[in-house]
Amino acid sequence: MITATALHGCSLIDGEWVAGKNGEITGFDPRTNASLNPSYSLANSAQLRAATTSAKRAFESYRLTTPEVRADFLDSIADNIDALSGEIVQRASLETGLGTTRLTGEVARTSNQLRLFAETVRSGQFHRVRIERGPRIDLRQRQVPLGPVAVFGASNFPVAFSTAGGDTASALAAGCPVVFKAHNAHPGTAELVGQAVRGAVEKHEFDAGVFNLVYGRGVEIGQELAADPNITAIGFTGSRQGGLALSQTAFSRPVPVPVFAEMSATNPVFVFPGALADLDASSSLAEAFTASVTGSSGQLCTKPGLVFIPRGVVGDAFVALVAAKFKETTGQTMLTQGIAQAWQRGVDNLAAQPSVKILAQGTPGDGENAPGPVVFESDVQALLNNVVLQEEIFGAASLVVRYDSPDQLHQVANSLEGQLTATIHASQDDFQEVSKLIPLLEDLAGRVLYGGWPTGVEVGHTVIHGGPYPATSNAQSTSVGTLAIERFMRPVSYQTFPAELLPDPVSEANKWAVPREIDR
Repeated sequence: MITATALHGCSLIDGEWVAGKNGEITGFDPRTNASLNPSYSLANSAQLRAATTSAKRAFESYRLTTPEVRADFLDSIADNIDALSGEIVQRASLETGLGTTRLTGEVARTSNQLRLFAETVRSGQFHRVRIERGPRIDLRQRQVPLGPVAVFGASNFPVAFSTAGGDTASALAAGCPVVFKAHNAHPGTAELVGQAVRGAVEKHEFDAGVFNLVYGRGVEIGQELAADPNITAIGFTGSRQGGLALSQTAFSRPVPVPVFAEMSATNPVFVFPGALADLDASSSLAEAFTASVTGSSGQLCTKPGLVFIPRGVVGDAFVALVAAKFKETTGQTMLTQGIAQAWQRGVDNLAAQPSVKILAQGTPGDGENAPGPVVFESDVQALLNNVVLQEEIFGAASLVVRYDSPDQLHQVANSLEGQLTATIHASQDDFQEVSKLIPLLEDLAGRVLYGGWPTGVEVGHTVIHGGPYPATSNAQSTSVGTLAIERFMRPVSYQTFPAELLPDPVSEANKWAVPREIDR
């Protein structure tokens, strides 16, 4: 089992900790804006190319690993993360201000999803084997890994969407080496988890290029990775600006590669009158809405940024409850000073729009970068006429939008940009109108909820964390759940092959016991 070591403050390239030659950065404690030791040296272009070249070399052997060996590797990473859990939580708390309770859960989620992918690899289902023994032609199909994947760490999940998070786990499960670009807001956390992955690579005696961890200047190194011919796919969670920049570069290459970028969403919630008819239910709904907006300082990609409430007595009562609950809130530390400043700009911009008013605002928290949560109110027509009202504010802010009839909700669903989630709150009395809205929400979002709140993403086999553009750059997959493995694979068909040359998943012997569709 791995044990913690001192932080190296540099990139992991081809199995070695290598001092960068392109300046340095430090992490910061967002509660005080104080810098944290050690400083991290940044890789230059030659060092980045060394990382991607080693990943390309490692692909030749790693792609051929058996399901059991690859699954054991994923389990070993999970074991190492669990062994370092205390150090990871402590460092991540310093670098993000998220708190030990939230981060302890996030570390557990990270190791659990690695083990879930290990189970997926052992099952063999992801090979998608199909066999047709036709009278004239024998055809056999399976999925093969794409090659080295560049993964970018997210600001808001320093572990679960970071070094060994969902993108890395699914790429490694598919048989793809990973070049991971650490997020500069939590460099120490990235390194600690990187040590866990490196320990597993060494334990299984894999080519060291299976996993590289690099530090660099965000835009500069991102563009270089997206353009690097050794990289065959990209996983990204972050801003729309960053995701689009990577996509443009990756698509403009002589050989374009897919970019799976999760970018922005306001995650609309559609509340029908029946859900507010009972005062106790309305109060519970207002409390849950407030908690969903303010949890983790609103820095969750599924935070409900828009909630549609009917006009009338029950709607007015709900809005009054929401205002009262927001006034009782206290700000939580945001991830960085820059993110807190961006939140303030978004709030100021929304407050300045015609037909928008501030319903209520909570109290700022102690220390730096902890603004009081805020909730606004407007109406459907203003939302339809002004795109500013539809823009994401990353942080604890949301807009209550009043509507007159369910038909207006259809207009909204047809006008909003693609979303990660769309949520319905209703009673059985509303079902006729709800049923008309559901097809529109299927076109709008990757995950449609009834009776819940979008924050909190279950990691499993059936979840979708993705959605139509601009929620993601590719709506045909997910960044959470076992279906994510298919992002980094493609189908290959083998026609009239001699039995001796067939790969194991499509061979007659099927010694890996892969599930298969035969002669259908």
